[in-house]
Order: sequence, then structure tokens, then C-alpha cells
Amino acid sequence: MTTTSAATTSPATPDRRWRTRDIVVAAVIGVAFGVVFFLAGGIWNALNGLGPLQNVFYGVWLLPAIVAPLIIRKPGAAIFAEVVAASLSALLGSAWGVDTLVSGLLQGAGAEIVFAATAYRSYSFLTLALAGLAASAAAFIHDTIVWYAGYATDVLVLIAVWMAISGAFLLPAVSLALVRALRSTGVLDGFPT
Repeated sequence: MTTTSAATTSPATPDRRWRTRDIVVAAVIGVAFGVVFFLAGGIWNALNGLGPLQNVFYGVWLLPAIVAPLIIRKPGAAIFAEVVAASLSALLGSAWGVDTLVSGLLQGAGAEIVFAATAYRSYSFLTLALAGLAASAAAFIHDTIVWYAGYATDVLVLIAVWMAISGAFLLPAVSLALVRALRSTGVLDGFPT
């Protein structure tokens, strides 16, 4: 029996029905990252002195939008996990309050569009990078409207560049490493590889 890596293409006709196990795993991913999101807020604040370079850290808030689909491979996984994570983060007292929910929804939707464009069949590094880039773009548009109004254009360009680097390169690499580590423990047995 041969297996493919976590970063390959799924079967021609993937099963799109959510099992109870899929829902539980997506929720666990969301809860785990909700705690990470809340804790990452302190790190984000500590990085304020870096200026726009601070945004290379942004991919932390996009992880559920890549990790959940990489494991579950079903429509809606990116949005579901991001919204659960954002909801818990907001409940824990995120510095961004209820807007965290809007961010989570948009970030998950950005990634979801890319996975949908592949008909939920491709989970290659390129697909993950495009999904991370789309999630970053959605986050950048949202943050520019809500948080960065009045910023100088050159600062916005630098923020966009660092967010894009975070989303397109760091996010897929970290997601793949995390999912490989989880697979090696056996906790993801029964999920596509």
C-alpha cells in the first residue's frame, strides 16, 4: 500500500460530506488556535517596535485556515476553524474585541476560495501558499479599512509585503510541519494523506 504526502493532490472525487469526526477535529483545531490567537496578541504588542516588519508574524492568525483544510479536506473547513478560533479569542478578551470574528470570517473565506478553486483536490505547497496569500489579502483589506485608515501609502505597502511573505511562505511551511508532526503521532489516522 502506498501513501502520498500531506501536500499532494486528493482523489479525483473527494468526499465532501462532513463526518462527526471532521466536525470535532475542526472544532479542536479552532479551539487550540483560539488560545494561540489570544496569546499571540501579547507577542504582537511586543513586536510593535519593528514597524511594518511586525506583520511577518501575521500568519499566526491564519494557521487554522490552512491547517484545518489540510487535515479535513472538506468545503468550509477553513472558515469553520478560523471562526471558532476567532470566537474563542474574542471570548478570552482579544485586544481587537468583536472585530476578531469579522477578521476570522474574512481570513477563512480568503483561503476557502483557493481550496474551492481546486475543487478541494489540491493540497500542494503551491495551493497552500495561494490560500495563505488569499487569507493575508483578505486580512490586509479588512485591517486597512478598520485599523490602518490614515496610514501613509509606503507604510501600507510594507505592511502588505510582510503579510504576503507571512501568508505565502511561512504559513504553508509551518502548517505542513505541524500536520506532519500530528500525523506521525497517529492522531490523524483516518484522514486523507
